Amino acid sequence: MATELLAAADVFRTIGSIALAVLILLIMITVHEFGHYLAGKIFHFKINEFSIGFGPALFKKKNKKTGELFSVRAIPLGGYCAFEGEDGIEEEKDENGNVIPHVPHPDSFTKKKPWQRIIVLVAGALMNYLLALLLITVNLFSYGQTMVAVYEAEPTSEISAEYCLQDKDVFLQAEGKNLYLTTDLVRAVKGKKAGDLIEFRVSRVVGKTDDGKNIRLEQDVKIMLRADATAENSADLNGIWKALGIKYTEEGEYPGYQLASSSYKFGFFQTLGRSFVYSFKIAGSIFQVLGELLTGALGISALGGPITTIRMTSKIASQGFGSFLEIAGFIGVNLAVFNLLPIPALDGSKVIFTAIEWVRKKPLNRKVEAIIHAVGFLLLFGFAILVDLLQFF
Repeated sequence: MATELLAAADVFRTIGSIALAVLILLIMITVHEFGHYLAGKIFHFKINEFSIGFGPALFKKKNKKTGELFSVRAIPLGGYCAFEGEDGIEEEKDENGNVIPHVPHPDSFTKKKPWQRIIVLVAGALMNYLLALLLITVNLFSYGQTMVAVYEAEPTSEISAEYCLQDKDVFLQAEGKNLYLTTDLVRAVKGKKAGDLIEFRVSRVVGKTDDGKNIRLEQDVKIMLRADATAENSADLNGIWKALGIKYTEEGEYPGYQLASSSYKFGFFQTLGRSFVYSFKIAGSIFQVLGELLTGALGISALGGPITTIRMTSKIASQGFGSFLEIAGFIGVNLAVFNLLPIPALDGSKVIFTAIEWVRKKPLNRKVEAIIHAVGFLLLFGFAILVDLLQFF
């Protein structure tokens, strides 16, 4: 009976974690679409519908004054803000294929000035970023920033203790530069040779209080590399950990330290500044991954689609409210950057088409543009399914 209760509890925890991950994605997407909606209202765009979710409608309410429809739909993995004439195809046809005379609404999407349309298109990503920045800031002030740390230090006779890491060291700087992401640590160490000394600033335990709590001090130390620091791409970190003497798996083949993470709190102004820089670093890591994909340094099997995202998000978010804030902020920055990429069907591509129209003083063929975005959407959808399937092989 007890075993059955424990199994049931695990199932409910898993379901709760997945629901939490879906909630994060739904909030981020809704905030994105609200950005479009808010900018559209400011410039008096005609808005037909604001929807939370896709698929069949579970709830609908129409504003009698504006004619706008607000809806909640069954599939909670998306949403949209539908502007009048957004696809640029104003004509309608009857059952015989004859064009029905149609007078475009004066406030339809394509009737607005190009610069206004660009602001509306960018507003979604901006709202994602602002919410992500808020979550990151709250998390850093409340729980601290997640930093690379080492535990279970093992002595080695090969290197003087002066040039070794110590138990519970937390990495703060490398070669004089602040660390935010693991990639910052990799960038500082990559390419260095065995025996090289790397300058770090670490938070080190120097004693204990009467009640057994650790006393920490920030110290500048030099760490001697135990091996050449190699990394083929942003996902290949084993060579870096081995060079630093960090055990990167439980079955490590060499003496070293257990790799871990630690939430570290900085001063008020440091935390405020780090919140902005951290968000920029997340955005930069996205471009790094895209560059590695284009050059072949990183395979698409390292990526994940919606299912993988939900699985990883649920795992991290279930670890506590601090983790919830951290992964939500990370996803928010990712959505902001991704939506501004010049890929058909995404806002970034629509911005480019609008900018071309602004320069040419006339639009490209609206039907051609609509087809390009439709094909882009199908390709993106197919790619998302493909990278999810690759996770199972």
